[in-house]
Amino acid sequence: MTNAVIFGCAGPQLEAAEAAFFRATQPLGFILFARNVVDPAQLRRLTTDLRAAIGKPDAPVLIDQEGGRVRRLKPPHWRDVPAPGVFGALAQRDRAAAERAVHLNHRLVAAELIDLGITVDCAPLLDLRFPGAHDVVGDRSFGGDPDLVADLGRIAAEALLAGGVMPVIKHIPGHGRALVDSHLALPRVAADRATLAAADFRPFVALKDLPWGMTAHLVYEAIDATHPATLSKAVIGEAIRGEIGFDGLLLTDDLSMKALGGSFTDRAAGSLAAGCDIVLHCNGDMDEMRQVAAGLSPLSPAAKARYERGQARLRTAAGSAIDPVETRAELDRLIG
Repeated sequence: MTNAVIFGCAGPQLEAAEAAFFRATQPLGFILFARNVVDPAQLRRLTTDLRAAIGKPDAPVLIDQEGGRVRRLKPPHWRDVPAPGVFGALAQRDRAAAERAVHLNHRLVAAELIDLGITVDCAPLLDLRFPGAHDVVGDRSFGGDPDLVADLGRIAAEALLAGGVMPVIKHIPGHGRALVDSHLALPRVAADRATLAAADFRPFVALKDLPWGMTAHLVYEAIDATHPATLSKAVIGEAIRGEIGFDGLLLTDDLSMKALGGSFTDRAAGSLAAGCDIVLHCNGDMDEMRQVAAGLSPLSPAAKARYERGQARLRTAAGSAIDPVETRAELDRLIG
């Protein structure tokens, strides 16, 4: 039995107590952060050990490798991946060059991840960049134009898929208007439904066919003035599944973020009850993970079907291998 959760682990190697916990709780997969990363050989061992702990050699292993501020793999062992905003700025000067650069960059990201046993990248961001909003999005976004963000987001996602890595569009239905950092507090968005539909939702509508998405821990007052999207039946049912039309595997953002209140058991159970398919707990804290486990349910039939559709999409999207040296040289020429 697979439970509807993805867990992190505490450090660069899997400890015996963690392995026993994962074996007992049977998560769908795992997520890695900078604390888990030392070098390529160590990371390959860790991804192998995590999968062995639950007896699933194909279990998804996730990472945030957006580029810029949010990249868990960094020099000297890995490439200095540019922020999405770099490509957005290039698009203002040369749209074709930006599109090509996004493709090349994300084929390289995919190659780097697959080499380590990492099969899911929590990217691309489809959040818009709004003047005056908190910089929690900032240059993590391709920009403020919904059509540009959708275009470059599509290219990024398809390049990851072609490289054998599952993309995760985030943060659905849109994090760009947040005035506070949801890692630290709960943002509230006062924009009306028509405004959200005309801007924030549009990149997600354009990419609604993609297999995986991640929620935003924001209150959208025009839809549900009480609950953040992750815990809101109205936001998930009316906006994400309804108006946007996303029918892929829906993950929560990290349950340990301070935007959410209540116990971790309640956060996990509430997210699944609201309509999320998978809960995500990232920090590897064993006490918190035990609380999350108490609120879990097995993967629902609908979630299992969405996951399997995504895996089929990933298999059919595989492209030819790239030459990383030539690809990087072309990318460097484009972005300068």
